[in-house]
Amino acid sequence: MKKTGAEEIRTVNKTLERRTFLKAVGSAAGAVTAGGLAGVLGARRAPAYAQARKLHILQFEDTVPEGDGELRRQVAEAGKALGAEITLETINANDLQPRITVAIESRSGPDIIHMLHNWSHLYQGGLTVVSDLAEWKAKDQGGFYDLFLASARVGGRWLSLPYGIVGFQIVYRKSWFDEIGATEFPKTWQEYREVGKKLKAIGRPLGQSLGHTWGDAPAFVYPYLWSWGGKEVEKNGKTVVINSKETIDSLKFMAGFWKDAHEVGGLAWDDSSNNRAFNSGQISATLNGASVYLSAKRNPDKIKDEKGQPLWRDILHAPLPAGPAGQFAYHTAFAHGIMKYSKEQKLAKEFLRWLHSKEQFVKWFEAEGAYSVGSTQFWETHPLWEKFDVSLRPYRTAARGARMFGYAGPPTARASEAYTKYIIVDMYAKAVQGMMPEDAAKWAEAELRKIYR
Repeated sequence: MKKTGAEEIRTVNKTLERRTFLKAVGSAAGAVTAGGLAGVLGARRAPAYAQARKLHILQFEDTVPEGDGELRRQVAEAGKALGAEITLETINANDLQPRITVAIESRSGPDIIHMLHNWSHLYQGGLTVVSDLAEWKAKDQGGFYDLFLASARVGGRWLSLPYGIVGFQIVYRKSWFDEIGATEFPKTWQEYREVGKKLKAIGRPLGQSLGHTWGDAPAFVYPYLWSWGGKEVEKNGKTVVINSKETIDSLKFMAGFWKDAHEVGGLAWDDSSNNRAFNSGQISATLNGASVYLSAKRNPDKIKDEKGQPLWRDILHAPLPAGPAGQFAYHTAFAHGIMKYSKEQKLAKEFLRWLHSKEQFVKWFEAEGAYSVGSTQFWETHPLWEKFDVSLRPYRTAARGARMFGYAGPPTARASEAYTKYIIVDMYAKAVQGMMPEDAAKWAEAELRKIYR
């Protein structure tokens, strides 16, 4: 029987330790004979610094084009500074995990790969320990947000170097909300549902993804679940408790909320679909990073409202509403992982130390325009925030207090596997498509038990 993607990941992690051991033994044995030979050939070989050094970096294609542009400029500059040929490859974030799995299985591919969410737990068998770099950065730029302590550190060791956090806020049309009497953004889900119902009645629905996509969908459903008091597992990280009264209540509300207020097409949206829908006037609000606002601000002649005015002037941001159990958030952590199979371990660390320095990061931070903020609180106080528009200020401290997948248990590889299989996203998608809430919760329980058994 063909293995699922999640099963392949588990198999890779189990076999990597043995492969690494065998490779280490082979390398040690080879060093004995190679050492003598190196002395004989040393005079004929070109100095080490004159030999070409190559580095391949794989990242997600940034939603903010200016961020990718600045990163490419920095990579070219780093190549000159480090005397190396450095290649930057960017792909859709939804395609990263298949590439990572193939690279680890084949023990070949990019030297450095973008790690999103808590993927460092999922791919820990294929990642190099970078605690030295993490300790340097924490000392240089202040301590990391708790989100990174949960996502990039595994068993007390840093397996990826925290880079930035994409914060999520609800992006909404201020004038449209004002027109129906919502002069302040709704504080609770019930208030939001009532506002959304009025907006949808006049052809201005809310827009939300419940599809298999890396950012918007999970960033919406996980905090929504928590706000009702629902959770995947208990603190022990073993006991599955998704099938609870709290979860079922959230599913019942979501089914009605979706019907009353949402654009039904959101079920199939990826992370760029809602951006396009918002900027074209199809929806009145959506959970997103700052990219919707930035694209409108940086293209005022192309992205306009129904009156022909620059759309960015009518955009505000607000956090997700509160539920019966409180108000919560999830933001995407981004880090750089050095692959164990890389033959350029030293160069990879040199490059990351260069790229993550204050001098380089600040230039990328400015290009990102608050879409991706720093990995430490040092960047909250940076003077650049005084240059960013007031509408973007909610992203400034968004990373504080964010929870990680797997709550109330630890952010283990199992929690990441549940995210990878979109179990929580699909649970809500099934409910809004007509499955009985009780049945949707039972389905999610069965799926989670396969992972946590």
